Amino acid sequence: MAQTLDIQVIEQLRDVPDLTPVTREYYEDWNIRVFNREQFACKNYLSPNRRDFYKILFITKGIGIFTVGANTYYIEEPTILFIHPNEIISWKNLSDHSGGYYCLFKKRYIEQFPSLKSIIERYPLFNNAAKSVVRLDKDTTQVIDELFAKMHQEAINGGDYYEDSLQAYIQLIVVETMKAANFPKPDAINEEMRHIYHFFQLLEEEAANINYSQPLRIKTVKEFASELAVHPNHLNALLKKYTGQNVSTHIRSRILDESKTLLVQTDWSLQEIGFAIGFADQPNFSQFFKKNTGVTPNEFRKEYKIKS
Repeated sequence: MAQTLDIQVIEQLRDVPDLTPVTREYYEDWNIRVFNREQFACKNYLSPNRRDFYKILFITKGIGIFTVGANTYYIEEPTILFIHPNEIISWKNLSDHSGGYYCLFKKRYIEQFPSLKSIIERYPLFNNAAKSVVRLDKDTTQVIDELFAKMHQEAINGGDYYEDSLQAYIQLIVVETMKAANFPKPDAINEEMRHIYHFFQLLEEEAANINYSQPLRIKTVKEFASELAVHPNHLNALLKKYTGQNVSTHIRSRILDESKTLLVQTDWSLQEIGFAIGFADQPNFSQFFKKNTGVTPNEFRKEYKIKS
């Protein structure tokens, strides 16, 4: 059910459907997932939003460029990456073959297992972007590959206690990675990618601070370009080049995601939600929402409550 927030503060964006090529997980009720990269390869993607899940990406085959925050890494040998929910990340695939696994698990999943939470907090893998990428030697790669294979099979088999088993495997993977502790230095990031990163960082900061008493502060291409000290046309060209979409599309998609979050996680009126995300009146907000989703805000909210 939607939650009532007495203090007008927005919760973490959670499970809102993806409307753009940038990656956001679909709305589903899950705690942990494990994927084989040979079956579900990592395609090019950009994830500029807050997420409600952690990710471990284990690469045994394939070549790509991984960016976390302002750090870029060229990946061409066995590597494991630990991605915190708050990090802005991107992956550019440079090869046709992939090997390894990746695992996604929710924040609420961690809270269920104190020992897992302790491990994650104790070691820097998820909490220090400079130590989130680890190059692996042959022996460590084999050990982690075997752990992931068992983890993947456990997830497929399911059962009453499979989530308990999976969290134990995550702990073992973290410990084995710390034994390797080979943290490569990031490669130099070009100026264009730096602008891209700063745009999404600013967009996320603006969206994260939205509430009824503090509505969206900036929401146009010109305003974002001014904050970033670049020309609007140049910013548009960079976003189009690297993401296939212009600045306005990214802003609109982010505002839409936040409005969905407000609809399902608060009991605010449509007038309050519209005002918070930058609309002067409720009819304009409703028109914007229906144009981009095909349903009215009230219909979206009711559908969510039915599913809940």
